[in-house]
Amino acid sequence: MIGHRKRHPTAAQQYFYLRHSSICRGDGTWRDRRLVWEFPVMPSPLGRTYRVRIEYQEQSVPEVRVIDPDPRILAGDRKLPHIYPGDPPLLCLYLPGTREWSPDLLIATTIVPWTYLWLFFFEEWLLTNEWKGGGEHPEVNDE
Repeated sequence: MIGHRKRHPTAAQQYFYLRHSSICRGDGTWRDRRLVWEFPVMPSPLGRTYRVRIEYQEQSVPEVRVIDPDPRILAGDRKLPHIYPGDPPLLCLYLPGTREWSPDLLIATTIVPWTYLWLFFFEEWLLTNEWKGGGEHPEVNDE
């Protein structure tokens, strides 16, 4: 019997699943093993609608950003919780190194729902100034 190695979904396959997902209707591109997907997110019936962008290079980690409205503006003078530096900042959706996410997984069934949750807890944080989304956030320099 010949063993086979599990293949990771390609950027094209990730694109296909995002395109056919009912929770992230949007638009994007893929070429040269790179995927960019933008879609609207309304984390709760009373919440606002956010424009989110996912960028993914095969064998790497997805980068998720809220494009509009800018969460830094919504936060005012408060420091945003659970983000990584960037312009706009990258959302911290899982703890790196724990295999919560790996290239074996589909973005449409992991990263997308986690983005909804992050935004749900972000909206609560805007009101209460308390992050109730749990999780750990590794220390990062804001260089």
